[in-house]
Amino acid sequence: MHDLQLTATEIQRYIQEEELPRRCKSVLASDAAEIMRYGSFVGSEVELHACLGRAMDHGRLYIDSREKSGKSVHNGRIILAETLTKSKGRFTRSWHAPHGGLWGCLVHAPTLLPRSTMLLSLALGVSACEAIRKAGIDEAHIRWINDIIVGEAKLAGFLVESHTGPRWRENFHLIGFGINVNNESFPSELEDTATSLRKILGRSLSLSDFCRDFIANLAWNIGLLYFVEARWPDWPETCVFDIHPVLASWQELTDSIGREVTFGYDVMEKPQYNAKVTGISEDGGLQLLLPDGTSTIEHSGEIRYVPKSKYF
Repeated sequence: MHDLQLTATEIQRYIQEEELPRRCKSVLASDAAEIMRYGSFVGSEVELHACLGRAMDHGRLYIDSREKSGKSVHNGRIILAETLTKSKGRFTRSWHAPHGGLWGCLVHAPTLLPRSTMLLSLALGVSACEAIRKAGIDEAHIRWINDIIVGEAKLAGFLVESHTGPRWRENFHLIGFGINVNNESFPSELEDTATSLRKILGRSLSLSDFCRDFIANLAWNIGLLYFVEARWPDWPETCVFDIHPVLASWQELTDSIGREVTFGYDVMEKPQYNAKVTGISEDGGLQLLLPDGTSTIEHSGEIRYVPKSKYF
């Protein structure tokens, strides 16, 4: 590795010396240490590669090899690569992953209850948007569920896949992430729809510093899911928060609410309908107002913004 030099020890030191003190200044100050303790498994092991085909495929191989050898899978392992040669996004879409970006995968043992798991995708977007804004791009926003965009150009995206170990049949999440940091050139089909931190800021960033900050945010926001569940097992029925803290952060960072959108499970190839986003439900679903005045909630799929209102 060249641009990316990072160890688990450095990440944990950064969390304790930089991230935790910052979170202690937030509205959750009194619980910050406990929240971070819940999320401390994130980045507790780091694996670096100059090049991989696909980080999530490598994560599958890691899980399989550990189980076949009778060893436990290390929850929270981060797999990073300088470049990916077979990266892809949702469906059959390719993801351009050259030198300069942050490409990787988090191995997660999903021990959360279903209602907390529903918020995991939102926590990922919050973590990336926080890191990007800290790097100086205040105009970065989350487009439901967790795409990070500036205007209409995409900066970052996530993909969560499931994998079952071959021996013990344990289930895992493989959380893939791609963030355009210092990479500037994109294939012709992506030139109008993708951008990078370097293109926006006009300068390069330390990829290691950015990665460290992003992983610390992941530890915090995933830790929040475990913290709320442990403190209030039957949330939202009994909880001191009017809204889950992850949802509150997502609402602060999104620009989806109030927008007219096109919705679809594969919105680029099979758009289904136009609607206006009116909010987010307590389980992370997108609340939509249809042109006929009825409402619906979508929990999976994707949206694209409609430039000019047609129905509203």
